[in-house]
Amino acid sequence: MRTNTISISLIFLAVLIVGYMFIEPYWVETKEITIESDQIPANFDGKRIVYLSDIHAGPLYSQDRLNNLVNQVNALKPDLILLGGDYVSGEDTYINSTFGKLNKLQAPLGVYAVLGNTDPQYYSWMALDNSNTVINIGNLGDWVGNSDGKIRIGGVGAENDRQDIDDAVGNATPSDFVILLRHEPDYFTKVNKSMVDLVLSGHTHGGQVTFFGLWTPFLPPDGQKYVSGIYKEGNSTLIVSNGIGTVNFPVRFFARPQIIVITLKRT
Repeated sequence: MRTNTISISLIFLAVLIVGYMFIEPYWVETKEITIESDQIPANFDGKRIVYLSDIHAGPLYSQDRLNNLVNQVNALKPDLILLGGDYVSGEDTYINSTFGKLNKLQAPLGVYAVLGNTDPQYYSWMALDNSNTVINIGNLGDWVGNSDGKIRIGGVGAENDRQDIDDAVGNATPSDFVILLRHEPDYFTKVNKSMVDLVLSGHTHGGQVTFFGLWTPFLPPDGQKYVSGIYKEGNSTLIVSNGIGTVNFPVRFFARPQIIVITLKRT
């Protein structure tokens, strides 16, 4: 009798775990992070940045969910929105409709994006070039702000594209506050920590399916060293988002999808 009770309990637990794995992808976390630096201009003190990555719109992430995500981000009233790639999961079919939704993002300082490794290069570039809202900064950069103070936003290409960090950083100096978008987080090892203050990445999905958040058996290339969260090295900080969508299967386990909200604080 006791053996049967244990077996039933284990089966019940397994059903709960599997059921939860299908629920967690819909349980989006809004993760608040404060970045402090004396290089942040006074007019950027308190500015809020929303960072999104790894939406993977397609069969596993519907356009309705994407529309709800856009509304959720706009409701946060960010000053700046940064997008980290993998907007679709390799399917050309979803590019135009996905960027049609992303064009509805609203931020007074702009919406900037780089591509990820699953974004079809040609069609994604075309969609970005035709976008009225989202600015492509893959291997490019832009100064954001006004005469009272500016910060540099730069981006480099994904693993299946060229990477030109010189153009991304541009004419910034070590005294400027520089944010770099790069889809794959392990690129952080190559970043000049004296020039780049903040790097934003995704790619790993936080492991997507982990052993209760303690171990991540499934990690992609260029996402082996930095998995999820905040990493500080030298004068630079890396933030790795768990992303929004999923790949292969519509499940997550102790790797909740994330909207990252960064507040800049001048020290």
